[in-house]
Amino acid sequence: MAQDSKLSHHFRAIGMLLVADMFAALGFPLVKALALVHEGLFPAGRGWFEVADLTGPRFLLPIPLLWWWQSREGRVTAREWLQGGAIGLFASVGMIVLSDGLRFATASTSAFFATLYAVFIPVWVALWRRRMPGPLVWISCLMVLTGVAVLGRFDWRHLAFGRGELEALLSAGFFMGQLLSLDHEGFRGNRPRAITLTMFVTMSAVFAVVTAASAPDLRSLAAPWTSPSWVVLTLVIAAACTLAPCLMVNVWQPRVTATEAGLIYAVEPVMNAVLVLFLPAWLSCWTGIGYPNESATLGLLVGGGLITAANVLVQSRRAAAPPSPPP
Repeated sequence: MAQDSKLSHHFRAIGMLLVADMFAALGFPLVKALALVHEGLFPAGRGWFEVADLTGPRFLLPIPLLWWWQSREGRVTAREWLQGGAIGLFASVGMIVLSDGLRFATASTSAFFATLYAVFIPVWVALWRRRMPGPLVWISCLMVLTGVAVLGRFDWRHLAFGRGELEALLSAGFFMGQLLSLDHEGFRGNRPRAITLTMFVTMSAVFAVVTAASAPDLRSLAAPWTSPSWVVLTLVIAAACTLAPCLMVNVWQPRVTATEAGLIYAVEPVMNAVLVLFLPAWLSCWTGIGYPNESATLGLLVGGGLITAANVLVQSRRAAAPPSPPP
């Protein structure tokens, strides 16, 4: 009976993380639409100000609710501030780089590249433990590199990716740090709501600094909030694509292994690839922007399929191994 109850809780955790995936995947086309609305308000572009202005409010707006919610559970401890701060720093830098990359790459490409942390993690763990990974891991890494080359339209003559692809790939490294900070053994027992609160406070502070340093004038800070499309999209992104998945991940990820978590998160770009087949046109009709639907091109299918298959292969190998203490 106890074993059945344990399995039930385990599968519930997997289900909740898949729901978190769905909410997070929705954020890619919504952020792309928000960026196009911002371009309409600032036709000349504003560089890093645009990136911070797009991303900062989604973490700032939920803080009062989280603060009230956490106050009912007592004060935030030093360990919770430390963990939330580490997660927030990794996540904020990753989000800044990824948001900037979205201006130069499609939502599907950015989503697939950003999920490469699921492959980076077993390699990092192997290096940390000074244990060479098996042949299956190297095969999976080769599949990832091939998938990245196909999906990112890699030009072998110049040996370079486009700016959007490179920034999305770089963001995956920061997201790997975020996941490892969440799973660190030294933070066991920290409360999920407290972690989420300190994470959001840290990220809001980072984006506030970037916004203040890059804003051309005070009027630029208020201009987006005069647009109904901007306000509605920002509120939806803050609630459905930021607060909800972050809380779900912080609550449910500790109940599964890091291997299972990486495998589950690999589903996110697949969900995103489905959403961008129809959602952009609907958003365009509602906001008046020019954001066409994406199509299931051969490059997207082959590159995305290879990356997803590599994630599954690596994580399945680790899932089949006997349980071991976390790194």
